[in-house]
Amino acid sequence: MVKRSRIVAFFLILVLFASLMGATTQNIIHNIKLGLDLQGGFEVLYQVKPAKKGQKITKDVVKDTANALERRVNVIGVSEPNIQIEGKDRIRVQLAGVENQNEARKLLSTQANLTFRDVNDKVRLSGSDLVAGKAQQTFDKNNQPIVTLQLKDRSKFYKLTKELSQKPEGENKLVIWLDYEKGKDSYKQEAGKADPKFLSDPRVTKPINSSDVQIEGNFTLKEAQNLAALLNAGALPVKLKEEYSTSVGAKFGAQAMNKTVYAGIAGILVIFLFMIFYYRLPGFIATITLSIYIYLILLIFDWMNGVLTLPGIAALILGVGMAVDANIITYERIKEEIKVGKSIRAAFQAGNKSSFMAILDANLTTILAGIVLFAYGTSSVKGFATMLIVSILASFITAVFGSRLFLGLWINSRAVKNKPGWFGVKRSEVKDIAENYDTLDLPTKFDKLDFVRHHRKFFAISAGLITAGIIVLAIFKLNLGIDFASGTRAEILAKKPLTTEQIKSDLDKINMPADTVVLAGNKQDIGVVRYKTVLSQKQIADLKTYFNKKYGAEPNVSTVSPTIGKELAKNAMIAVAIASVGIIIYVTLRFEIYMALAAIVALLHDAFFIIAVFSLTRLEVDITFIAAVLTIVGYSINDTIVTFDRIRENMGKKRRIKKPEELDEVVNQSVRQTLTRSVNTVLTVVITVVALLIFGSESIRNFSIALLIGLIAGTYSSIFIASQLWLVWKKRELKKKGTLKTVKDKKKWSDEPQV
Repeated sequence: MVKRSRIVAFFLILVLFASLMGATTQNIIHNIKLGLDLQGGFEVLYQVKPAKKGQKITKDVVKDTANALERRVNVIGVSEPNIQIEGKDRIRVQLAGVENQNEARKLLSTQANLTFRDVNDKVRLSGSDLVAGKAQQTFDKNNQPIVTLQLKDRSKFYKLTKELSQKPEGENKLVIWLDYEKGKDSYKQEAGKADPKFLSDPRVTKPINSSDVQIEGNFTLKEAQNLAALLNAGALPVKLKEEYSTSVGAKFGAQAMNKTVYAGIAGILVIFLFMIFYYRLPGFIATITLSIYIYLILLIFDWMNGVLTLPGIAALILGVGMAVDANIITYERIKEEIKVGKSIRAAFQAGNKSSFMAILDANLTTILAGIVLFAYGTSSVKGFATMLIVSILASFITAVFGSRLFLGLWINSRAVKNKPGWFGVKRSEVKDIAENYDTLDLPTKFDKLDFVRHHRKFFAISAGLITAGIIVLAIFKLNLGIDFASGTRAEILAKKPLTTEQIKSDLDKINMPADTVVLAGNKQDIGVVRYKTVLSQKQIADLKTYFNKKYGAEPNVSTVSPTIGKELAKNAMIAVAIASVGIIIYVTLRFEIYMALAAIVALLHDAFFIIAVFSLTRLEVDITFIAAVLTIVGYSINDTIVTFDRIRENMGKKRRIKKPEELDEVVNQSVRQTLTRSVNTVLTVVITVVALLIFGSESIRNFSIALLIGLIAGTYSSIFIASQLWLVWKKRELKKKGTLKTVKDKKKWSDEPQV
């Protein structure tokens, strides 16, 4: 008898979740902070340098500098700026949504040491003589913008102006400097220039008995306002050197977000259709839990007050593929249990129990890669890593417990009793339970394939491709982006297709010829310009102003100093090494050393193919490339773990192994039994990556290509390399020992559920 109350409960819970999501999603999305790559803005990493000889850079000095920068940011009016001290002498400033990046950048880096000097450059008054916070922007008699200051000592100013008023014409000037540099600046050199470095040089014709001082110059209203704000914020106690910077135009950011969100929706819809078509009722349940998963991700990110970046959106979309992986592992196991003749309810319970550890293993290894990425990545990569970790945790909850809850209501209602077709299983495939079939004995669609017999051919193919890859790398090397090679990279966005000749002509007009100019974008409407040197702040401002005026969109500009480039390269290698060692340790503890080593060889195999293809195609290698490699490290190990779990289970069936042929049978059988699962799990991730590749932003195009190459290589290596390597090493052990005991292993393994 059908228990309708369970079905009613299912729909009530569904309506409850739908209502909750519908009522709060818009507010959650509105509250989530967008990174500068999604709304425009800039990020800069400053190194704190001494302002004068003998000055020591201590923790307190760096802290005072960060506080001074924060006061300046408040003047700019940026909502929710991010200012962080990194290491002993670095400060990272992130300003998302800032309207005038050139002004903001200048306002931040200007030291703002105000000095009053005579024509011989002798200091007569300094910032310490001013009343703090009293600088104001106002207007003179001719309605021209000026800045007024208030002095602490009225008599001191009177004596100075009296002295200057008695000097001959030409020497009776009070020169007002901002950030005067001894040995570089001189009044006599600057006087007469159309745009001198000093602010103003008024003549003093009579003593001034007042504490008020006016700075008059050829200021625009905005310049006068910024100067007043700078002086009120206070001078920096140090000098700041830009080590790394990146800026994104508002139009670039909006376009990137729209494209990537569209790509995500397209990819997720295809996955939904695939799951429903292939797994029927469980697939429909998966679409519900995946929708809840996406909602949970946004909710948790809002609670964390996290900053959503472009790579972060990519991580969310990839997380959908990861969540589907967990569902597929469970659903495939349920199908196997149905095929051996168990009731739908018994198959559901057995499938959930036996798939749990495989899902846990797969998620933990990917979390490991995410943690390493967070520890060694830059800000945008940290955003990707944060979203990846949150996605994995949320997918585990929804895919394991959410799916069990929803599917369990249907199964326990008995509405699907004796209906294997609702689970994608044909009645002709279901065995009689009396025949005592084991899931490990079930025939598969791939029983005619002999994977072991051709393992030397697979090794030879991989060895040949690796050799070719080494030759390609030796000849072409890698096309390193500025993240690793240092220099400047600019992306110019236009409303119509560009030509390299057109961009080169534009750069010549502003006297900034580039080292390389290439076109990008589906419509060839993005010009990518590279400089081997780090452009100055003025050069960046000139470039941004010119192209913004000409094409109506502010270019993206990124700079990386040689020091930071070397650090990023070093951190990238450390990250890959730590992730690999961590996986070896984990897989050894969960499985055995041979499986761990085989898994690592397969991972290195996958990573190398990504590198070789990028070398051959001359695609640019930047910091997101490392994120892609480490993501593949996590995903690739998932497939390998599924296969190794089944090998371990098939080994556990035997008491002793005396012949190499028995090992051949174990590996062949295990690969055949997990092949559908391996293909389907990677296929769902490939769908999301292809969607990102076709519809996503140009900014993560290379990231998506690296993921696609890695996923294809990862599937190949899990089936044809990792399991086959384990077989070769295990045969050597068998030859050495004469026999392999599995009874002890069986007791050990039977303590935990298997795939």
